[in-house]
Amino acid sequence: MTAPSNIVTIEVPSKWAWFVRSRLYFLVSSWVGISASFAPLFLYWSGKGWFYPRYARVIVPLCFVVIYLVPLFYIVVGQAVATQLRRSPK
Repeated sequence: MTAPSNIVTIEVPSKWAWFVRSRLYFLVSSWVGISASFAPLFLYWSGKGWFYPRYARVIVPLCFVVIYLVPLFYIVVGQAVATQLRRSPK
């Protein structure tokens, strides 16, 4: 037997609603897999000198940007959702 579920409506600011409906959201969401798996791998390979050692000055900062900024987007969106959930009556 399953537990009863609640239906919750969340109000999101219009700028986030526009972003989620745009094609840019697809681009950001596709970078999540890269930030979780490939960016740390490329960073490791760059540190070892195995991944385009001539371009390490460009690749290493780009890896850090992808690793830190892509999840930050989801933290901001998740914070907006959590705020709305805390405000909703139980």
